[in-house]
Parts: sequence; C-alpha cells; structure tokens
Amino acid sequence: MAATTHTKFNANTEGLEVAKEFAAGIRGKTVIVTGVNLSGIGFSTSQAFASQSPAHLIITGRNPSKIQECIKALEAEFPDIDCRGLQVDLSVQQSVRDAAAKVMAWTDVPTIDIVVNSAGVMGIQERTLTSDGIEMHFATNHLGHWLFTCLIMPKLIKAAEHNSKGATRIVNVSSASPTISGMRWSDMNFTKENKDIPKEEQPDYEWFRAWGYTDMAKQSYNPLDGYNRSKVANVLSGIGATKRLFHKHGILSLAVDPGVIETELGRNFPSETLEAAKALSEKGVFTRKTLGAGASTSMVAALDPKLAEGVGSDKMNWGSYLKNCQITDQACPLAVSSEEAEKLWELSEKLVGQNFAW
Repeated sequence: MAATTHTKFNANTEGLEVAKEFAAGIRGKTVIVTGVNLSGIGFSTSQAFASQSPAHLIITGRNPSKIQECIKALEAEFPDIDCRGLQVDLSVQQSVRDAAAKVMAWTDVPTIDIVVNSAGVMGIQERTLTSDGIEMHFATNHLGHWLFTCLIMPKLIKAAEHNSKGATRIVNVSSASPTISGMRWSDMNFTKENKDIPKEEQPDYEWFRAWGYTDMAKQSYNPLDGYNRSKVANVLSGIGATKRLFHKHGILSLAVDPGVIETELGRNFPSETLEAAKALSEKGVFTRKTLGAGASTSMVAALDPKLAEGVGSDKMNWGSYLKNCQITDQACPLAVSSEEAEKLWELSEKLVGQNFAW
C-alpha cells in the first residue's frame, strides 16, 4: 500500500517547503500546471515548482493577459526560469485539442514529466451546458483535463522512459467532494429531480441542508452538486489512468483535496451560500488555508517517490486520494472504486468521440 515519505507534512505545510524537500524531482523536468492566475493555487503551485529550476514550466489559462501576468510575476521571482503560457478553454473540446496540438508540436519540449490539473469552475448558479452539450462543471473540471492529458500522453510516456517508475505523474486537483458524493450516472446533465434518480446516486441531503439548500429531493440541478460530481470524477480519472499506465509505462496519477482556500473559485455563489460557509467555518467544520498551503498537497502528490510503492498490488490500489499532504481514507467507497473508474473512462471516451490506448 502506498504511503508518504514525511508524516511531518500537514495542513499548514507550504508548497515551497515540499518543493525544497523533493527538489531533485523538479530540477531539469518539464511541468504543466493548468488554471494559473495570480490569486489561485495554480499560481502558488507554479511558484513552488519554479523555485527548484525545472527545465520548462508551462502554465495554462483561458485569459491570455492573466497568463502573461503570471509569467511576469514568476520570471521576476525566478529570473532563470523558462516559463511559457498556453491558452485553453477546458470547457470546449476543440480548444482543448488545439492546445494539446501546440504542446505536441513544441520540438524543444520533447517530454513532459509532471501534469497538475488544477483549473476548475465552481458554483455555476444556473444549469449550463457547454457547446458540446455537457454540464459545465463536469466538462471543465473533468472532461477537459482528461482529454488534454490523453492527447499529450505520448510526451509523458517519453519522459517515463527515462524516469524511475512512478516519477512521471498526473495530479488531479479535486476537493473534499469525494467524501460526501459519488457520480450521477443516470442523469449526468441534471434533467431529473433528485428523488427520481437511483438512491445511491442521490445527493447527501443532510450535507446540503448545512449549506442552506432545502427541499433538494424535488430539485434537479444544484450548483454545489454539479461541482461535487465533477470532483469525484477527478479521483476516478486518476484511478483509471494509473490502471492503464503504471505497470506498462511507469506513469502514476493521483488526486488531491487541496483544502479550503480564499480564491476566485467561489465567486459565483450568492451571499446566502457564502454566509452558510462562514458559519460552517466558525463551527470548525473546515479551516481556511493560505495559497501556499493550498499548493502543498499537490506538490506531495507530484513528487513524493514513496507514493509509487505498492501501486496496483491489489485491485483496490490503483490510485490514492490525498488531503493535508497525506493519504486519506475518507472518500466514499464509490468515489474510489475501480469499477466506477472504468465506467467514467468509457463515458469520457464516448463524450469526446475518441478511444485512447497506449
């Protein structure tokens, strides 16, 4: 069973501290971090990587000007870094394909060692389908990342030929959602009332009441529920990838709960939801982290060599879910199920119209 190297790392550990501890895993490597803006954990994660001299640091975002702001800030702090931006809208499959094609065409970046899928949307108030006909949270938080990673996989495989087994990594930034949610297979686009979907797929009504949402049984779409389902997919996606890639190529994929951090992610929520969150925080249900601490669990997942030990030794051990820099067993069984991961992989291939095998 996988474990971590440092039990001293915890909720207050900063990403820079983890980067220094595992500097050899960064130096001379090529790293991609998605969803980078100055006020988010994508940027603090990029800072941590940049501190230890990677060969290339590639940061992605939807807004070119925000990407350039981040590059300017990183280069000011780390003048010798080779940092480049990549524009991509993860909710649009063609945009994802175009961005992946650019990465594959970069002849001076022959390999990719680490991908941290950190971008995300949250709390979209009205049920919104993308131009591809997919619910926005799921399309952005899971499917766009999954497709992008699959399309650039040849460069990860190339890197894995030279790295130690398990050192080539894909990290999916999830949330605490897998501890209270599973997938909604029977109604992915939220068209049915919750009471009319299978019981095992219905949301945790008590949990939603704590957030101020009542009468959920008669509702179909809820902004937090849409987010939760997509974040479960981040965990299952890692399990499916590790099963396909670890033994054959030495590529490991993990998922993390970064914790609760004050970023732009919650900007879509109305005041009553934010007040409910404040009340839960005051009760000690969760505590807020700094941006640096929000990056640390991703850094452990990306770099700790001990996490590669014992992977796949039993059918339940195709991936790990980390919180506060350590492996956690708090996820719901269906959120870490190999069978559920296979269902997600098949659905993802269907939704993008492409099968992947390496």
